[in-house]
Amino acid sequence: MPATNPSGRIEEDGLLQPEQEANPPTQAGETLISVIIPTYNYAHLLPRALASVFVQMAADVELIVVDDGSTDATPEVLASHAARYPQLQILAQLNAGAAAARNHGIRAARGRYALLLDADDELLPGALACLRTLLAKHPAAGMLLGAQVSVYPDGRQRLRLPKPVPPASARELAKRYLLEKRVSISHGCSLFRRDLLLQRPYPENLRGGEDVAVFAHLLVSAPVVVTCEPLARIHKHPDSLRHQRDDEEERARAMVSEVFAGLPPECQSLRRRYQAQRYLSLFRTALLAGERSTARHYYRDAFRLSPWQALRGRHLRKALRLLAGL
Repeated sequence: MPATNPSGRIEEDGLLQPEQEANPPTQAGETLISVIIPTYNYAHLLPRALASVFVQMAADVELIVVDDGSTDATPEVLASHAARYPQLQILAQLNAGAAAARNHGIRAARGRYALLLDADDELLPGALACLRTLLAKHPAAGMLLGAQVSVYPDGRQRLRLPKPVPPASARELAKRYLLEKRVSISHGCSLFRRDLLLQRPYPENLRGGEDVAVFAHLLVSAPVVVTCEPLARIHKHPDSLRHQRDDEEERARAMVSEVFAGLPPECQSLRRRYQAQRYLSLFRTALLAGERSTARHYYRDAFRLSPWQALRGRHLRKALRLLAGL
């Protein structure tokens, strides 16, 4: 007989299940899954994402595209698709960033669950049918994590399986995700309960890393289901946001505040370690940029916040090489 953890989950066949159903079965005419695509100046790639959803549309699925103030041919592309596919819902807003676009789509959606698909990615055939089957088995799931196929600019493809999410307390789950990188969550190959997204919207003051706060909240709020079925093809490309260094220390502090604003009291003791983790990330970026003095500054701050986090193997090795002048 499967063992039950303190959170009321049951581990069975590699999946996490609730002891009892929290959501009633979907009624006829009810929307189960809202696919939400935020887009900004992706007119050349958006048709691929749309086509990947249209081929598996069903009565319990809706498709919403949020145009975040695009200045390219995105409005024309959307108008052309809407003429052919009346079920396509188009929302337009002034440019406010991906977080604001996702929140706009989530608020307008009617589905019990939301799948956030980036405009340059695509669902794999059968993804929505797979998710529907999993939800029938696990109706109280707060989040479903699937596999993804990563596609690189040189054409290489790699299957990435989701990491297991064992039964654990909220603090342990937050620790595994935020500090140990032992839980992987990505848009496109994950399904989220929409009421939880409404509880913890994407922080619109962040332009990068805004999904971490939301993912952490979802992880500790409801049962998680993991499947090794590939659900999406994720196209990797250089992300300019990751290379913006302006106000990076202030943005790191803001990210810590946003993450812990959505976590329960039992997780707050992890805050200093996570703040140290953010400084270690800045340390690595500065080191790669050859900014040795800045790298030392960030490593000292990380050590001050959490010696335990700063002295973990890979961080310590890099710091020792820096001090040795190598």
